[in-house]
Amino acid sequence: MGILTEQKTRASVNACVVGLQWGDEGKGKIVDVLCPRFDYVVRYGGGANAGHTVIIEGEKFALHLLPSGVLSPHCVSVIGNGVVVDPAVLLTEMKGLADRGRAVEPGRLRISRSAHVVMPWHKQQDALSEAAAGAAQKIGTTVRGIGPCYADKAARTWAIRVGDLLDAKGLSEKIARACDAKNRIFAALYASAAPKALDATAIAAEYADYGRQLASYIDDTTWLLNRALAADKRILFEGAQGSLLDVDLGTYPFVTSSNSTSCGIPAGAGVPARAVRHTVGIVKAYTTRVGTGPFPSEQDNEIGNTIRERGHEYGTTTGRPRRCGWFDAVAARYSIAVNGVDELAIMLLDVLSGLKSVGVCTAYELDGKELPFFPADAGMLNRVQPKFEMLPGWSEEINRCERYGDLPAAARAYLARLEELLGVPIGIVSVGPDRRQTLAK
Repeated sequence: MGILTEQKTRASVNACVVGLQWGDEGKGKIVDVLCPRFDYVVRYGGGANAGHTVIIEGEKFALHLLPSGVLSPHCVSVIGNGVVVDPAVLLTEMKGLADRGRAVEPGRLRISRSAHVVMPWHKQQDALSEAAAGAAQKIGTTVRGIGPCYADKAARTWAIRVGDLLDAKGLSEKIARACDAKNRIFAALYASAAPKALDATAIAAEYADYGRQLASYIDDTTWLLNRALAADKRILFEGAQGSLLDVDLGTYPFVTSSNSTSCGIPAGAGVPARAVRHTVGIVKAYTTRVGTGPFPSEQDNEIGNTIRERGHEYGTTTGRPRRCGWFDAVAARYSIAVNGVDELAIMLLDVLSGLKSVGVCTAYELDGKELPFFPADAGMLNRVQPKFEMLPGWSEEINRCERYGDLPAAARAYLARLEELLGVPIGIVSVGPDRRQTLAK
């Protein structure tokens, strides 16, 4: 029985929704669909580089920092300590929702005091570093300051946390020290770019004001969530980015700067690993990737272009066109294993309608030998040769299907083959962007 068909009871378990590819899988929609079964929705990693899209009765919402549960009035949304918070982006998102009649009150949004803050020097360093790297060495960052913020978090010396925003005097002192150091570092490393000097006084005033605006939302979310667990509340953990972008387990170095797998939940939310008892793995019915990095099943051809246009495959955060290719079962099996996935949600199946045949990458060969594993190392992955299996396509548009049995036989056969290759049951199939276009298998 999948999570969509289970009965909501107090005995039911907490769950996680995690992307199994290179991000953009459709996690926001599934979190939104599942919200009625949960009391809390928790973001545990990433920052404003994430882009989660939710469509409710034709109205589109693009979220970057706010958990997708913020669109469900009965849910408490939590931004955990593992998230890096850009206050300007967060407040802009909140205002945008308020302007559309969906104001987020403090009782429905809690922000961890221990979450780190993305500062102006992080964004400046991100842009300077990418420019200095040149086209051949770029990581493909969104230039939102996420990586430098996580780097300062680990280094500890110049880090600013959300709780620091509430102490204007202490904040001003920390910002002054950081700006002095960063100005000297940037001038030395990026002299040819003539970086603009950081104004500590202006930055301190700006961020103290953010603290005043967010004060009623800031909380000790570790205490909050553990108290919720003790009270048998249901918690849904919302992943950001995709598993193949995980800083430890992804296709390094073309990854994000946080743990985007379910492995990031305990550290990023402050709850024990045993709290999560059911993991829903989200995959597209094909594969996409943004930016640089290896992509074995990529179709840099007419098929890839068709998928991109039918699937509107352009980044929610950056607007960049996504690279498109056939479903990669080798990569998905790897992500299923590291996340401990219990069931799958197959997204954007409707995009494949009209294709005469659909492909699945079933294996990799390296130096003439089939690999028994997924090589997360980018250098090795860049050398593999994909082996494809082609299956019959279907001509019917499926976005009006209301039950799994309404899908064309060829579409059901395609899904059955994916289940066979992946070894995990499919519980959810999405045939369009709206909440209602979601089928329980």
